[in-house]
Amino acid sequence: MSDAVTIADIYKLFERTEAQFAEFQKEADRRSAEADRRREEANRTMEELKKQVQETTKAVNNLTTRWGRFVEEMVEPAVVGLFQERGIDVTQTMSRLKSKRPGAAMEIDIVAVNGSELVAVECKSRLSRDDVDDFVSRLQRFKVAFPQFREFRVYGAVAGIEIDQGIDVYAYRRGLFVIKQSGETVKIINDAQFQPLGFAEGV
Repeated sequence: MSDAVTIADIYKLFERTEAQFAEFQKEADRRSAEADRRREEANRTMEELKKQVQETTKAVNNLTTRWGRFVEEMVEPAVVGLFQERGIDVTQTMSRLKSKRPGAAMEIDIVAVNGSELVAVECKSRLSRDDVDDFVSRLQRFKVAFPQFREFRVYGAVAGIEIDQGIDVYAYRRGLFVIKQSGETVKIINDAQFQPLGFAEGV
């Protein structure tokens, strides 16, 4: 009797163990399937992120191209005539004037100049308040960066394909000319009463 009970207990233990193993295997399979699902989901997410990065890069490149065309084909050829109409008799232009002087490193997109006056022009695809503030700060250091123009009267202008609301007025009040796209060309939108500020006069 004692041996029969022991064998029965062993069988029961075996059955329980087998059932537990089956449950363990089932849980392992479930976790493996879940891991596969998450891996597939992670792969899909990664592919989507790669696609978004590619689309964003393409959009940035298109914007850069648009900005480059705006500067090279619209603003620079027009600035001499635009400022001559405003009584600033500039006769030539320079693109992307750079300085690496300590404390005054900067790049100016376009400089329109004659023998005693110049207009520094900042071009943006979209002009913001921060862009205006940054440009004014650079204009204050312009003659330190470019001492060859120390004796020149320096004016500033900002140009934008798109201009944030109210920024044209803000730039006007900071003493800057504002150049805006108008059809296939550009124009200065400051009114006839505008008096441009001379920058870096104390340098």
